[in-house]
Amino acid sequence: MMETERLVLPPPDPLDLPLRPVELGCTGRWELLNVPGAPESTLPHGLPPCAPDLQQEAEQLFLSSPAWLPLHGVEHSARKWQRKMDPWSLLATQGAPVPSDLQAQRHPTTGQILGYKEVLLENTNLSATTSLSLRRPPGPISQSLWGNPTQYPFWPGGMDEPTITDLSTREEAEEEIDFEQDLLSVPPGFKKGVDFTPKDHPAPASGLLSLSRLLEPLDLGGGDEDETEAVGQPGIPRGDTMAASPCSASMARASSLEDLVLKETSTAVSPPEPPKPLPQEQWVIPVDVTSPVGDFYRLIPQPAFQWAFEPDVFQKQAILHLERHDSVFVAAHTSAGKTVVAEYAIALAQKHMTRTIYTSPIKALSNQKFRDFRNTFGDVGLLTGDVQLHPEASCLIMTTEILRSMLYSGSDVIRDLEWVIFDEVHYINDAERGVVWEEVLIMLPDHVSIILLSATVPNALEFADWIGRLKRRQIYVISTVARPVPLEHYLFTGNSPKTQGELFLLLDSRGAFHTKGYYAAVEAKKERMSKHAQTFGAKQPTHQGGPAQDRGVYLSLLASLRTRAQLPVVVFTFSRGRCDEQASGLNSLDLTTSSEKSEIHLFLQRCLARLRGSDRQLPQVLHMSELLHRGLGVHHSGILPILKEIVEMLFSRGLVKVLFATETFAMGVNMPARTVVFDSMRKHDGSAFRDLLPGEYVQMAGRAGRRGLDPTGTVILLCKGRVPEMADLHRMMMGKPSQLQSQFRLTYTMILNLLRVDALRVEDMMKRSFSEFPSRKDSKAHEQALAELTKRLGALEEPDTTGQLVDLPEYYSWGEELTEARSLIQRIMESVNGLKSLSAGRVVVVKNQGYHNTLGVILQVSSNSTSRVFTTLVLCDKPVSEDPQERAPATPGVPYPDDLVGFKLFLPEGPCDHTVAKLQPEDVAAITTKVLRVNGEKILEDFSRRQQPKFKKDPPIAAVTTAVQELLRLAQAYPAGPPTLDPVNDLQLKDVSVVEGGLRARKLEELISGAQCVHSPRFSAQYLKLQERVQIQKEMERLRFLLSDQSLLLLPEYHQRVEVLRTLGYVDEMGTVKLAGRVACAMSSHELLLTELMFDNALSALRPEEIAALLSGLVCQSPGDPGEQLPSTLKQGVERVRAVAKRIGEVQVACGLNQTVEEFVGELNFGLVEVVYEWARGMPFSELAGLSGTPEGLVVRCIQRLAEMCRSLRGAARLVGEPVLGAKMETAATLLRRDIVFAASLYTQ
Repeated sequence: MMETERLVLPPPDPLDLPLRPVELGCTGRWELLNVPGAPESTLPHGLPPCAPDLQQEAEQLFLSSPAWLPLHGVEHSARKWQRKMDPWSLLATQGAPVPSDLQAQRHPTTGQILGYKEVLLENTNLSATTSLSLRRPPGPISQSLWGNPTQYPFWPGGMDEPTITDLSTREEAEEEIDFEQDLLSVPPGFKKGVDFTPKDHPAPASGLLSLSRLLEPLDLGGGDEDETEAVGQPGIPRGDTMAASPCSASMARASSLEDLVLKETSTAVSPPEPPKPLPQEQWVIPVDVTSPVGDFYRLIPQPAFQWAFEPDVFQKQAILHLERHDSVFVAAHTSAGKTVVAEYAIALAQKHMTRTIYTSPIKALSNQKFRDFRNTFGDVGLLTGDVQLHPEASCLIMTTEILRSMLYSGSDVIRDLEWVIFDEVHYINDAERGVVWEEVLIMLPDHVSIILLSATVPNALEFADWIGRLKRRQIYVISTVARPVPLEHYLFTGNSPKTQGELFLLLDSRGAFHTKGYYAAVEAKKERMSKHAQTFGAKQPTHQGGPAQDRGVYLSLLASLRTRAQLPVVVFTFSRGRCDEQASGLNSLDLTTSSEKSEIHLFLQRCLARLRGSDRQLPQVLHMSELLHRGLGVHHSGILPILKEIVEMLFSRGLVKVLFATETFAMGVNMPARTVVFDSMRKHDGSAFRDLLPGEYVQMAGRAGRRGLDPTGTVILLCKGRVPEMADLHRMMMGKPSQLQSQFRLTYTMILNLLRVDALRVEDMMKRSFSEFPSRKDSKAHEQALAELTKRLGALEEPDTTGQLVDLPEYYSWGEELTEARSLIQRIMESVNGLKSLSAGRVVVVKNQGYHNTLGVILQVSSNSTSRVFTTLVLCDKPVSEDPQERAPATPGVPYPDDLVGFKLFLPEGPCDHTVAKLQPEDVAAITTKVLRVNGEKILEDFSRRQQPKFKKDPPIAAVTTAVQELLRLAQAYPAGPPTLDPVNDLQLKDVSVVEGGLRARKLEELISGAQCVHSPRFSAQYLKLQERVQIQKEMERLRFLLSDQSLLLLPEYHQRVEVLRTLGYVDEMGTVKLAGRVACAMSSHELLLTELMFDNALSALRPEEIAALLSGLVCQSPGDPGEQLPSTLKQGVERVRAVAKRIGEVQVACGLNQTVEEFVGELNFGLVEVVYEWARGMPFSELAGLSGTPEGLVVRCIQRLAEMCRSLRGAARLVGEPVLGAKMETAATLLRRDIVFAASLYTQ
């Protein structure tokens, strides 16, 4: 057998196998195919493709070889497009919208056409720059929030829109055109014209216009006689028909057609006024909060908002009126819960899908309310000078100045507005910013309801009555009766651990004043002073607030409060420096536990983490952190804003046990404490030291007592020196709070904003101010009285002035002028020299309501608080009646020359009698040269004795009889009056008015003596007629004056300020606002100075940081000099700003304004120029402290306000077409907005 061999073959190559591997993608998976071949992959081979370099390709194609571009070819250079010539297209204009239309008037039963009536079409060509109507189309979306200075505001509520009559009579310079007489009927170049003579057509029906009469001037040929017969009313004369036909609806514009057609009806009867409320309607309605609201949930089954607690009665009453869309004024005690009313209004607006604006007086309060309302409602926005958060929200929180700007600029937010909530309305008393509240209240449109929240004020009804009359809607006043947490007021006289119990109750929770506690405090203080005298001598310890003594007082007080569990406590100190001193002096006091220290530390770390490293190491930050760890805090305007917010938040959590604060902490901040301490009861109000006003004391003391936590709140007044006087304490603690008073004043921004709108007048704004309310609230009664007097005057018979009576009017006017001249001299005689001559025994001529040119002798001279009183023995007739009260006063008849020239003395017709009267200086008509020797005391004693019934019939004593007989003898000897003392020669009165008055009086006496009318037998009757007529005319003039603009208190100042604007070129001679005036409208403050600097190109050549440094002088509140280290450019800039301010001040003085040039220039403070300059150049805030002694908080506030001014200047520069200056202002604002100065508020995070 053949043996086979095993062949050893080499292993096959993978490529020789009948398989082919395939790689699937890039995931690492493989598959085998039954086909031999090389391995394959589904991925493409080679490197991935890449796009060419587009930049390099574009450069190669277009820059390196541009010759291929078609624009370099010349073959198309002569190409043109033929165009059909159409010159008439240049004359084509868009037709004006038709302002009116004709409506047919049909019979209600038959449908027959009775006539046609012209009606005005609304919304024709309205825009934000031509109309104040809410029906105008909205502006651009970019301007919907802030509006635009070129837009018109919306029509203010409560003002009557102008009618045709108002528009035709508004401009005094407008020519009066008579459309019935002297009409031009033939146009130039025409042979025939239009015949305007009236045709004899019957009058149309009441309120209708006849079509035939409308088209009559057009001469269309033929009239529809049947129609005119149907329209005419037989049996009624033409004049009666027209008199009975009232004018159609009041029209808002004037056109030629209306003037032509409606002129005839307006001549017959004046157009009816728009419907107004009856004069007797009550605008203010006080709400009784003592009766419970039992059916509250029945009236409001589904309230818009619900709280975790049951609302108080006053809150329920307010909510009921909000549901009825009424305006309310809630004047409630501090911490009573006024915010509940605001919350319900916000919820109601969200339910109605409308908007609410909540205004506050200060920015810090706006931030706090934003946090509170955002946590409650969510859909809340914030608008302040430097922050704009969620402007599309249904509830917007802002300061009152921003709302005023939105109203003047015609913001479209006003369209959807349902409520405006004014918090802390008593801030209207602020002299600087109170006018803003009045402007906003006047400018609010009619569809907006008003909610006013205020502390208790005594004249809440008067203020609400003003708003009700202003807006012509009822205002419901809701006031609380008492505080929810009553207060107890104490005096503290201790200064050491031994005397820490010297706490004396002065005013208990029921409002009773304890004099016992006051005297106990006085005794305790006196005892300590006596011990001090025994130890150190008789010198009294005068305490003026030394740091060491302050430390002893506060340590003893806080130990006492801590023992009685009356922390936390707010200490109100009326000085920033003393706040810091008192907090720093308590370096040994630690009031927090270890857990509280840990919580405070974590909170501080979290809040300060948003600051840059160097800002965290600021001395104020480190010092405040150390105080807060021990439970102490400081709160005043010199503290950095972020630190103030940290202090407020820790205080609201109860971690700050003792807070040293100034008065601003009590302004609306809802952060009550257990106890409030007053470091002193005196403060400096900017001009002098004074005691606290009752309103200020109540506002700060109201922080004591936490509702739901404390049964009573404790208020303590420290007596470091002497105990204050009881009367001062009583007045401060129990006096009435300050009344709401108008601080309305004219500003250039207000004047320019109203002058640019033809339909609004500054006079209307002044009329509606709170300051004019007392004189304007009776305008309805004045109008009625004027109408009655006009009717009465028309019914009077004209006096006869013919023949001898031709000079009767002149005689009457001479007599009136003579009386006026003598009264002027008499007022001047009440001066020192004149009163010296009025001594006892002087014979005088008495003229008043009871006596007419009667002689008297002065018995006694006495003085009261206002003037001197002269007790005088006066002649009189013997009364027929025994009752002295039935004596009729002397009634002067028709004055003859003897009555006017000199003094025709009174002579008793029967037996002569006498009486004693107390005279004022104005009752003495003349001082004679005669002096009698009288015993005034005996005469007065005898006269008073004879007034008693028992001695009534006793004869007078000899002294009285002698004096009466002497007076009677003088009256008989000098019928025209005895010689009188001459004011110039005898009394040495050298006043020009006295000399001129005397000369004029003598001239008038000569004219009166030569009058012819007195010789007529009908003189008396005609004189009385003339007198009645003239008196009615004078009263009508007085009423017209009260109703006119001339009676406005600020009208002279308004004319002066307009003259300033006209001189500077802001308005023209016709009052039209020019470009400079429109730029000034965009400024928030110092509008004239900023506009002048812009138009003088004083800022364009400077760098942004230099512009910011110069403008700091306009917003800085700390006085000081700019310093010597400034660059020369800034020094020159400061001098230029002052020169421009001086020029404006000189123009104001030349136009009659009271502000002097020095006062106007003195408003500029350049103390922070160097600080702002270095800050804008990038210097860290920690290095700025060495440049100025100004507190850090004030520096931050200055830079923040400066950034707002830069933004307003940026908008103004764009308005005038200055892009370079606008870019510089934008850069300046950016340079300022950095680091700790513009750190975001903790309330908005």
